Amino acid sequence: MLMAASEAVPFAKTGGLADVCGALPVELARLGHQPALILPAYRQIRYSGLPITPMGIDFIVPIGSKTVSGHLLQSRLPGTDVPVYFVQQDHYFDREELYRLNGKDYTDNCERFVFFSRAVLEAIRLLELQVDIIHVNDWQTGLVPAFLKIEYRGLPRYRNTASLFTIHNMAYQGQFWHWDMLLTGLDWKYFNWHQMEYFGKLNLLKTGLAFADAVSTVSPRYALEIQTAAFGCGLEGVLQSRRDTLYGILNGIDEAEWNPDTDPLLAANYNVDTAAEGKRVCKAALQQEVGLPQRADVPLIGMIGRLADQKGFDLVAQVISEWVARNDAQWIILGRGEPIYHELFKQLAERHPDKVAVRLEFSDPLAHRIEAGADIFLMPSRYEPCGLNQLYSLKYGTVPVVRETGGLADTIVDAGEQTLAAGTANGFSFREDNPSALSETLARAVDAWRRPDLWQRLVANGMREDRSWARSARQYLKVYEQIVAGVRSGGVAELASV
Repeated sequence: MLMAASEAVPFAKTGGLADVCGALPVELARLGHQPALILPAYRQIRYSGLPITPMGIDFIVPIGSKTVSGHLLQSRLPGTDVPVYFVQQDHYFDREELYRLNGKDYTDNCERFVFFSRAVLEAIRLLELQVDIIHVNDWQTGLVPAFLKIEYRGLPRYRNTASLFTIHNMAYQGQFWHWDMLLTGLDWKYFNWHQMEYFGKLNLLKTGLAFADAVSTVSPRYALEIQTAAFGCGLEGVLQSRRDTLYGILNGIDEAEWNPDTDPLLAANYNVDTAAEGKRVCKAALQQEVGLPQRADVPLIGMIGRLADQKGFDLVAQVISEWVARNDAQWIILGRGEPIYHELFKQLAERHPDKVAVRLEFSDPLAHRIEAGADIFLMPSRYEPCGLNQLYSLKYGTVPVVRETGGLADTIVDAGEQTLAAGTANGFSFREDNPSALSETLARAVDAWRRPDLWQRLVANGMREDRSWARSARQYLKVYEQIVAGVRSGGVAELASV
C-alpha cells in the first residue's frame, strides 16, 4: 500500500489528516503488511529532527503546456521500517506554510498539487514499487485516481493497482477556475458534471470521488451525513451515487503518544485503576499552570480546538457568559481561530480570572495536560467528521460532552438510565444546535460529576475502550483487500460491510 497525502506527522501538520497519515501506515506494518508514505517536501520537514536523504532520482512531469522537474527524498516513520518518500520541488513546496499564508490560499495551489499527484504515480515506476493500492487523502490528492484510471492503468506496473480516496472534511474541496483544467493535462471531456466540474469550476475533491475505486471517510455517521444536503457541501448527489462503495471507518489514536499511563508531559501518570488520584494531581497542576484557583471541589471544563462557529464556539461563548454568573465551575480553553472569539474569550478571562483561563495558541504539551487535568471535555461541534479530542478524553478519563454528529455520535454514548444500566455510557450528548441544549447537557454532566461513584463508572467505561489504530487498521485492510480483488476481476463491485 502506498499512502499519498499532503501532510503527515511528524513531518508536516495542519490538522487531523496528518495524524491519520502518520499513524495508519505504522499499524499496517505491525499487522504484517508493507505500507509506504509519500508527501511533498515542504520546508517544515527540515525541522522534524529526522534524517531525510536525497535518493538521486529525478523526474519530469507535464504541467499544462510546460514540463516541471522534481527529485525524490527518503526517510522513515520514527521507530519503524515504514519508508517515507518526499517529492521535492522547491518552487512549489519550499514555503513558509503548507497551503496558505496570512489567511489567504496560495494562488497556485492547483498547480502545486497537480504536480504532486503526477509525481506520486511517477514515483511508483521510478522506485519500482509493487503497489496493490494507492490510498489518497482529501482534495490535494484527488487527481491521483483520475491519472491512474485515465493514463496509467493500462501500463503493466499499474494494471492491478486500485485506489481508495478518503475524505477527511467535505468542507475543503479544492475548487479552482475552469482554465486550471489545462494544468491537469486531461481531456476536456472529463470536465463534466459527473466527474470534475462543479458549477463551472474544477473541483479536485469531486474528481477523487468520481475516479477512485472506492471512497471512505473517517466515521460511519459522517459517511451517512455527507449523503445529505445538510452535510454534503453540494456533492451529496455524487456521494449518493457512490453509496455502494462508500465506507466510514473511525480514526484511532496513537497510544504511544496519547496514554496517561506513560505520558511524560503529565504531573502524574495513571491508568483506569489509579485514575481518581492521578487525575486529582493533574487537575491541581493544570489549575496552577493556567492561573486558576487550585480547587478540587469545582468541575474543570476543558476545550481545545479551532475557535470557529463550526466547533460550536458561539454556543460556548453564550453558555460561559451565563454560567460564570450562577455556576461554580472553571473553564480552560486552548486554541486560535476567528478574531471575534479571541477578543470575547480574552475579555471573559479578564473579568472572571477565578473561573476562566484562555490560551490563544496551540500547545501540544498543554493539550495533553488539559486532557488529563480537566474533569469534562466539551465538543459542541456543528459537524465533526471524526474528531480526535473526544477519543483522547476517553483515554484520559475526562468525560466528553458533545453534540450528536459525525464521529462524536459514533463514539460517545449518552449517560441515560438505560445506557448506565447496560454499562455502555461514556459521556453526554445532545442534538439541538442551540445554547440551551448545550447548557442543559453540561448541567447533567456536572450533576453526575458530583456523584463520585457514578462518575468513576463513566471514567472507567471510557478508559477501557479500544480506540487504538490497530482496530481501525484492520477495518482498512478489509476494504483494501476487497477493492484490489474487484479491480483484478475487472471492476469494483459492491463491497461487503466492514
